[in-house]
Amino acid sequence: MKRYIILFILLFIITLQETPAQGRRSERAYDAYNAGEYFDAIDEFKNTYSKTKKADKESRAEYIFMIAECYRLINDPRNAETWYKLAVKSAYSRPEAQFGLASTLKKNGKYQQAIEEFRNYKQVAPADAKADQEIRACELALEWQRNPDAYIVEEIKELNSKEADFSPAFGRDDFGVVYFTSSRDDAAGNKTHGATGQGFTDIFESRLDKKSKWSIPVPADVINSEFEDGTPFIISEFREMYFTRCEAGKREEKGCSIMFSKKNGDTWSEPEKLEILGDSLVAAHPALSPDGLTLYFASDINGGSGGKDIWKVSRTAGGQSWSDPVNLGPDINTAGDELFPYMRDENTLYFSSDGLIGMGGLDIFKATAQPDGSWTVQNMKAPINSSADDFGIAFENENEKGIFSSTRKGRGNDELYSFEFPPLKFSVTGLVKDEKTGTAIQGSTVQLIASDGSNLQAETGAGGDFKFSLKPDVDYIFLASKRGYLNGKEKETTKGQEKSRDFMVTINLTAIDMPIELPNIFYDFNKWDLRPESMVSLDKLVETLNDNPNVTIELMSHTDSRDTEAYNQELSQKRAQSVVQYLIDKGIEQERLSAKGYGESNPKVVDAAISAQSPFLKTGATLSEQYINSLAGDEQKEIAHQINRRTEFRVLRTDYVSPK
Repeated sequence: MKRYIILFILLFIITLQETPAQGRRSERAYDAYNAGEYFDAIDEFKNTYSKTKKADKESRAEYIFMIAECYRLINDPRNAETWYKLAVKSAYSRPEAQFGLASTLKKNGKYQQAIEEFRNYKQVAPADAKADQEIRACELALEWQRNPDAYIVEEIKELNSKEADFSPAFGRDDFGVVYFTSSRDDAAGNKTHGATGQGFTDIFESRLDKKSKWSIPVPADVINSEFEDGTPFIISEFREMYFTRCEAGKREEKGCSIMFSKKNGDTWSEPEKLEILGDSLVAAHPALSPDGLTLYFASDINGGSGGKDIWKVSRTAGGQSWSDPVNLGPDINTAGDELFPYMRDENTLYFSSDGLIGMGGLDIFKATAQPDGSWTVQNMKAPINSSADDFGIAFENENEKGIFSSTRKGRGNDELYSFEFPPLKFSVTGLVKDEKTGTAIQGSTVQLIASDGSNLQAETGAGGDFKFSLKPDVDYIFLASKRGYLNGKEKETTKGQEKSRDFMVTINLTAIDMPIELPNIFYDFNKWDLRPESMVSLDKLVETLNDNPNVTIELMSHTDSRDTEAYNQELSQKRAQSVVQYLIDKGIEQERLSAKGYGESNPKVVDAAISAQSPFLKTGATLSEQYINSLAGDEQKEIAHQINRRTEFRVLRTDYVSPK
């Protein structure tokens, strides 16, 4: 009981220690925070913190945490990291501070440190599954940084200012005019936003000159007001603009509306409000489908998944009234924020999210509509995305290039960046070699046969090498030929390739001056029916014969020396004939094939490959019955007999012409 009385007295004393002045300071700080005036709230909380007695450690810890939160909310991750670290060190730290520190480290690109802090967060909040998702996000971010996509991303310095510049929209069919949002000094009015510390935003316009440089941006007349205007979207042959207007008041929540204006000649009409939501509700970041019948926007109206969600409304052709809002559902929307939608075509939506697995703050995602109404969503990865906020993308129609917004330079300000996926470049470097010896074959002819109808030819150099340039989205066959060899080929494809690549191929040619063994041709004991596992090797022979239509061959079957010569001769003939029949059934002309059983009459001569696999057999030795009987042990003898049991073919002619 004494312990509780003492605790009550201490709490009462601490409460008394908060002077009326300190209470007013604290109240002003929280009023600013609750009104969304985070930039103003930082100074209020810092002032309150500095005036709070050191003995009041709990209050000071709370103010430190609130300062960190404010820095996070005004998108200043560097300062947020500093204050979250102080908050975590406090004896009165809360789990949210630990999560805030981990998230801020992630946004500052310190992925390994962020992983450790998310693991620390799991210790204090084991039931929160967000930590596992964020750890996975950091791991993927590191991987995407190591293997970025081929996009070329560059800052557009002519368009950027010291203030925020974001959300571009092209204003002409040659993409030589761009509209974007900016809080630069020459925006209308001189008010400073309490949430960001920057001026109110306006829509600005810039044009490309003859040197492909953007002109000095100027405010779009008529469009802008004394309030916040921005996030333009232009449609209908670049004659209609939809944008966001947010009315701002001191410590007063007011809604955002979607406005639209039509272009008459070179002048925009007075903007009108699009009536899709009631007053004091947020409807922002408009994006229309190409047919103009579906409007996508961001809002936090009831019925969503958490923070800001992406919604849509529809209208009929020629109609003016819009349907009730429809949420795009859990494929797109999360408990976080989904913002800045952009419709590239009827089935492709781009948007930004901090609730899906991403590299930092907001990441840009591509969503593709499926026939069943669902969406397939993929992260655009690096270099489009970074550890900072990446959002507000606009494409040059079907071209894989355009402009987007990012805070990646680390100053906390939004800036505009161009992006372009360079044309894919493919080539193949090849080598033609003798299959048996491995030596390069000079002067062989290599023919490129492409699925788009292309047909090219090259001759190998002294090193047996060749090279071709390839086209995207094409299948290729490389057919090599040389007098005294069977033709050989390799295949490659550029279909499905998302990055430029130099393919490497090796084509092995088989000399026809010696019999060629067919590997893995198996029969049951004392039978001549082909076993199923023989089909792979024979199908390869079918392919070889189709690639060499002027060749006729003799199929040669050999047995070991066990049983009588007459029996072995008959068995080998039937086995050779079964191979010929298989080839005929596969479409090879009978006139190109002959079957010959050799029984035990042609024992195998050991070559280097056989000796390497079975060192007890010496290179050059003939595996006669006498030699085999001289080997040590039944196991070595059985290996030698098995080598003698083989199927081969030899080329008889190279000038066959089909009568068909």
